[in-house]
Amino acid sequence: MPAFRGPRWAYGALAWLIFFVVSHVLLVFFPGDDPTGDGPWSTRAYVIFNVVLISMSAVGAAVVLATARPWGRHLPRWLLLPPLLCGSILLVIRGVPGMAENLLMVTGVRRGGFVGAEDISTGEFWAGLGINTYFFAGAVLLMGATVSYGRRSATP
Repeated sequence: MPAFRGPRWAYGALAWLIFFVVSHVLLVFFPGDDPTGDGPWSTRAYVIFNVVLISMSAVGAAVVLATARPWGRHLPRWLLLPPLLCGSILLVIRGVPGMAENLLMVTGVRRGGFVGAEDISTGEFWAGLGINTYFFAGAVLLMGATVSYGRRSATP
């Protein structure tokens, strides 16, 4: 299938990952009034969680870029394919249920999603739709980049 042969999926996934890193860096430095969301964890746990996400995504961005650039051809396939697969699986686990939640919310079956309250505000409704769509788009882009790299790097 020629749609999965070029590096454009990698560039899309790279853009998604850069936006993800920048947004989480901003969340660490400008956490808002209650970054823990009234959860049982501390602000320190919130920062550690975000630093782990930033680190994983920055490594992912470097890996995705390596699949599209000429210098990446010198790297062994076994070095790039496992992180691509892990990242794809993580985003599918987050993105696909999120899209299913979007369908529940938009159709009115469950306005608050899987676990949300039924009386959410309009802002929360649209924020949920946006975040879920964002992660689904990331899953599609990274899966496309992974399949593309897998096909381009396979030995004939």
